[in-house]
Amino acid sequence: MTMSSAPQPAAESRPDAPQPSDTPESLEATAAFVEDAAGNEDPPAPIKGVGRLLGWIIPANLGIFLIWGAVPGILLPRQVELAFGEADKVANLAIVATIGAFCAMIAQPIAGQISDRTRSRFGRRAPWMFLGALAGGLSLVGLAFADSLIGVVIAWTLVQITYNFAQGPLSAVMPDRVPLKRRGTFAALSGIGLMVGALGGQIVGSLFFDSITAGYFTFAAIAIVVLTLFIVFNPDYSSKELPVEPFKLGDFLRTFWVNPIKHPDFFWAFTGRLLLYTGYFAVTGYQLYLLTDYFGVERPQDVIPVLGLISLAGILIATIVSGPLSDKLGRRKIFVFASSVVTGLAFLLPWVWPDVTAWMIMTFISGLGFGMFQAVDTALMSEVLPSAKSFAKDLGVVNIAATLPQTLAPGVAGAIVLAFGFAGLFPVAIVLSVLGAFAVWPIKAVR
Repeated sequence: MTMSSAPQPAAESRPDAPQPSDTPESLEATAAFVEDAAGNEDPPAPIKGVGRLLGWIIPANLGIFLIWGAVPGILLPRQVELAFGEADKVANLAIVATIGAFCAMIAQPIAGQISDRTRSRFGRRAPWMFLGALAGGLSLVGLAFADSLIGVVIAWTLVQITYNFAQGPLSAVMPDRVPLKRRGTFAALSGIGLMVGALGGQIVGSLFFDSITAGYFTFAAIAIVVLTLFIVFNPDYSSKELPVEPFKLGDFLRTFWVNPIKHPDFFWAFTGRLLLYTGYFAVTGYQLYLLTDYFGVERPQDVIPVLGLISLAGILIATIVSGPLSDKLGRRKIFVFASSVVTGLAFLLPWVWPDVTAWMIMTFISGLGFGMFQAVDTALMSEVLPSAKSFAKDLGVVNIAATLPQTLAPGVAGAIVLAFGFAGLFPVAIVLSVLGAFAVWPIKAVR
């Protein structure tokens, strides 16, 4: 089924005109799409047009990923170090990060399942984006005042869960509302927001290096404001008239599983992302401690903003070029393959040359690779989703490939550091990233 991607001018030109979400034709088209479509079919036109979505996806992702850049990379390790001592900081951070990321891994598919089944005049996604951002802000406030290891674990876990309830539905906007021919561009812009947020979070987070509480309050406020504006300026179709399938426990448990035999393309795309992310986060998740303990940097808060800008330059170059070029060529796999190889090989530099200059060069090269990956992999993933009935749930499973590495990486990386020192992280990251590159070649539905 192919739907027109043109915006709805009547709804935009006349304030009293019925919104597309209220017209029988739009409801019928949306219901038919949800009933029959897979990820490789065009959805109904968005209410305000694709152009508006293209503009707003950058700040929406920015609002969430500022948190993921600042908190686990800068503020949380600093909080753990200050509160519980220098000697056990690696082990304590591994405990906090592993438990939090495990809960995030479980939360996002559940959030997707709930979002897919939500019926409201505001659509399936908007209510959870808003509630997730609001609850996430309150959780960050709680983390700011946590003064015990158990308290930090609980607060960080709540932060992970709540913001994933916002991020999961947000990730379903592309297969819900963006036509296939625009998804590479949309994914590139989404990747810009994601990576600028993550790296900008490191830069801004370093400004709060000695005032952690103020940092948590600031990032909480930004996320609430930005996601609320995204919802207001990009209203979704009403989902009140969509059929509600009866709840089945077996279906709910299968939230965490997609059959690799029935959906092999989805399996290979998942595996490729899982491997690359595991390699990437095994190294970057310990950047603060690498700077201080491996490279001997005395004031990491002065170096981190520079590293963020260097990485941002590489990411923006790769993202701006890769997404539109992928659309133009009609190819995704070659970009994902190249990005994984580039990211993995970048880790050779600090391994053979343990100097902060090597880390800076690696940061730029890995930025090129990871920017290319973010620009195209999301579009590739959207085209191998099994069913429109469960876009958010399936993307939640896809995002396990991003959150599971963050679950495994702190514990695995901590064990590697304790056994072999920080240098042991680099060969592991190289092998995993290169394996991730080869995982995309068996995909058949996407060129």
